[in-house]
Amino acid sequence: MSGRLRKTVVLVGMMGAGKTAVGTQLARILGVPFRDSDDEIVAAASMSVAEIFARDGEAFFRRRESEVLGRLLRGPAGVLSTGGGAFLQQRNRDLIRAYGVSVWLRADLELLWLRVRHRRTRPLLQTRDPRATLAQLQAERTPVYSQADIVVDAERDLSVDAMARKVLAALERREDVMEAAR
Repeated sequence: MSGRLRKTVVLVGMMGAGKTAVGTQLARILGVPFRDSDDEIVAAASMSVAEIFARDGEAFFRRRESEVLGRLLRGPAGVLSTGGGAFLQQRNRDLIRAYGVSVWLRADLELLWLRVRHRRTRPLLQTRDPRATLAQLQAERTPVYSQADIVVDAERDLSVDAMARKVLAALERREDVMEAAR
């Protein structure tokens, strides 16, 4: 580890961008806790994200998501993976800006589709044409994701560890995020 984390690193981006895998490895490298906002919501509700969407709707899910983000961001510094829609809410962006640093894992449509096409656990992709839905979601969300503090491009041929180290290199350029090693 090259320095100490000053604030929570919040990974944002589309489903399939690698937020959980890269976040887990980044947390290992930094020696800090890794948390996943969707996992926290699932644990509190005792049902899957898909079940929450089906029973209570997306608006209910988004309210719980904001509550969980606020709680996690006010805790000890670590790495936090968020669901693909979390950063779309202005209140979530404000929370992240106040207590953390946002990192957009930017991935092109082909890479995203390669990673999510066989997963049936993505409620927003339960449509007649999931690839077209994914493309539409990406087009709608890109302008919001571009507001992230740091942008790191995902690459198809990079390992999870190499991608985590690419994120770390971007973080190390920010003194407000990483305390220099002594």
